[in-house]
Amino acid sequence: MTLIKQMKSTDEFIGFYLLKELEVKQTNNTPAKDYFDIVLCDSSGQLSAKLWEVSSTDKETFFPMGLVKVQGLVQTYRERLQIKITKMRLATVEDGVSLTDFIRSAPMNAEDLIHTIKRVIASIGDQEIQTLVTYCVSKVEEKLAHYPAAKTHHHAYFAGLAYHMVRMLEIGEFLCKQRPFLSADFIKAGIILHDIAKPEEMIAELGIVSDYSIKGKLIGHISMASNWITEAAIRSNIDLESEKVLGLQHLVLSHHNLGEWGSPVQPQTAEAVALHHIDAMDAKLQMVEDALLTTSETEEWTPYIRGLENKAIYRMKI
Repeated sequence: MTLIKQMKSTDEFIGFYLLKELEVKQTNNTPAKDYFDIVLCDSSGQLSAKLWEVSSTDKETFFPMGLVKVQGLVQTYRERLQIKITKMRLATVEDGVSLTDFIRSAPMNAEDLIHTIKRVIASIGDQEIQTLVTYCVSKVEEKLAHYPAAKTHHHAYFAGLAYHMVRMLEIGEFLCKQRPFLSADFIKAGIILHDIAKPEEMIAELGIVSDYSIKGKLIGHISMASNWITEAAIRSNIDLESEKVLGLQHLVLSHHNLGEWGSPVQPQTAEAVALHHIDAMDAKLQMVEDALLTTSETEEWTPYIRGLENKAIYRMKI
């Protein structure tokens, strides 16, 4: 079977893939005709695909998160690879394929990631900060082991959120040694809490986000996490006006930096400034790494990366 990462323009192929996304759209023709706008994926990457002139039976047969056998042609459209599907059917038991074979996951074991996060929480010296963090993590602990960090931009795969946290904790540990004026407890807490409500914001299965929850759409993970800190303080009899509570809330509320990026306030403590840049560095470098890993090595340029101002990345020949 041809892996998506190995596909090149003009390739004809037959193989099994996961319908990561599927939407019925209409052509601009008169009369307009229905077609499927699809994202096909396997463990190596994903590509957009089109199935033209779909029937009413097709619309009752194919849905997101289904495994399908596809015959198709790889084409170049607006400088990006795209699949034209010529035939498609649902995978059957006789095909011997499993959903988990097509799921991309973090490059570290999920259990090891959770163990690292818990070890860092235990290392927080201030007991009240540790208590607040422990409470917030407990609200999503079961989901944390498998949830992605985002729908598309970065760490958008199985255990991606925990992997994002651990990589940020590594950067944070280095920065605290290099810049001793930073509070290590606040940096650790901020990293663990900044996206802790993502599992309640998104609806995901096996690391693939199908939609945002009602809470996610109406409140969002930033506000939810801030509310959880308040809830944790009340349950633990910690003064809501204390700088520990306010400091943690500020870290969460400001980590996107700008209002148009989702933050109601900008970073105004040393640790908040550090957290924003730690988060941005890990997210953007992961976008680059993901693009390079999922682009065929025969291609000099990756596809355009929306989270990097829609720039493509050139693969250096060194």
